[in-house]
Amino acid sequence: MHKHTTLHIRTAAAWFFALLLFFPIFWLGLMAFKTEAQAISTPPLLFFSPTLQSFRDVMARDHYVGYAFNSLLTSVLSTAIGLAIALPAAYSMAFFPTRGTIGLLKFILSSRYMPGVGALMPIYICYQYFGLLDSRAGLTVMFMLMNLPIMIWLLYTNLRELPREILEAARMDGATVLHEFRHIVLPLSTGGIASTALVCMVWAWNESFWSLNLGAANAGTLAWLIASYSSPEGLFWAKLSAASLMAIAPIMALGWFCQKQLVQGMTFGAVK
Repeated sequence: MHKHTTLHIRTAAAWFFALLLFFPIFWLGLMAFKTEAQAISTPPLLFFSPTLQSFRDVMARDHYVGYAFNSLLTSVLSTAIGLAIALPAAYSMAFFPTRGTIGLLKFILSSRYMPGVGALMPIYICYQYFGLLDSRAGLTVMFMLMNLPIMIWLLYTNLRELPREILEAARMDGATVLHEFRHIVLPLSTGGIASTALVCMVWAWNESFWSLNLGAANAGTLAWLIASYSSPEGLFWAKLSAASLMAIAPIMALGWFCQKQLVQGMTFGAVK
């Protein structure tokens, strides 16, 4: 009896917190289908005639497709370039460690949590000097550098799980480092690489700080589009909600279909 009561309490608590977390998405969806007048009404309207006008305005007048393309391009390219750098680094640290490997990994990981505002001024000056402000290339490089420490750490913990016996057997058969990496390490770590790529692509897609400070109308991502609805006259709540819903919808769909890979990627090394 006691076990059943505990189970019911846990289930009720899980549903409560799930609904609590889902409520902002629900309210965002309601606001997106309102007119601007309905969106700012007091008290808030729960029952109204839905309209798609805000979505039409975002798609047509505010060129949603262009900002969505910038988000997709920068997140995919930054992830691909980051993997090309992080994979050899993680492979070297996992299979050819030195006395300072662990300390270097800790330093790399700690750099990811440095406040971005602390590095904004020197990065902004460098970008201005090299003509990278408001460019897709500049945002791609920034997103790649932002996620590179996490990529190296996740790939390192994944590669450490590979059986050493297979690698030793390949070396005894005369396999070079390049053949070992290409024909053994890569096929065995495909799941970990995919999980790492998904996690970092989601973070790049959601990144707003660097998008707002290094991007503008030409290379701005969806985060820049959403921020543009704040004006001296106030917030356009309906359009802001519609743009936000359209910005998070693709990444929510990706998260829904790739739940297992995302969870795996975010928990590498957490359980030994």
